[in-house]
Amino acid sequence: LSELALRNNGHTVQVDYANGSTMAVGGKSYKLLQFHFHTPSEHLVDGKRYPLEMHLVHKGDDGTLAVAGVMIEPGAANIALQEIWGHLPRKAGEKKKVAGVAINARDLLPDTDSYRHYKGSLTTPPCSEGVRWFVLDRPIEASAGQIATIAGIMGANARPSQPLNERLVISAQ
Repeated sequence: LSELALRNNGHTVQVDYANGSTMAVGGKSYKLLQFHFHTPSEHLVDGKRYPLEMHLVHKGDDGTLAVAGVMIEPGAANIALQEIWGHLPRKAGEKKKVAGVAINARDLLPDTDSYRHYKGSLTTPPCSEGVRWFVLDRPIEASAGQIATIAGIMGANARPSQPLNERLVISAQ
């Protein structure tokens, strides 16, 4: 659990996450630093682009990054996202800490162990290489209104999908 701390950095809405949540990959632990959103999705899953994508950015003790990408499709209202949506900073540079509201990143993940993994780069400048990407195969849902709300704040902020450039994409569970 993390107290809700939001910022609009002018490119995306970011949720800063308190210590305590980790992701383990190949015996290595990565701490969740923050998660943020892109409209439309930056990744395609089986050739499909989604209207919204969430990136959960993790950092290892050695400074390496691992990012989990979660696609968001129109459907039922998402209660976990609504905790965030109720406090979205609408202006670039605006920050909000919301006392008494906690968010659990696990509540934002689909119920799946299936993902695609590849070694790539950050999707925002400086687009540094060396990022371990884990794009979950199953999307979560958010209402059309929830998707429209954040898209209205951020606009289209996705980096165009990039060619594989001989990157190996591994499907795993």
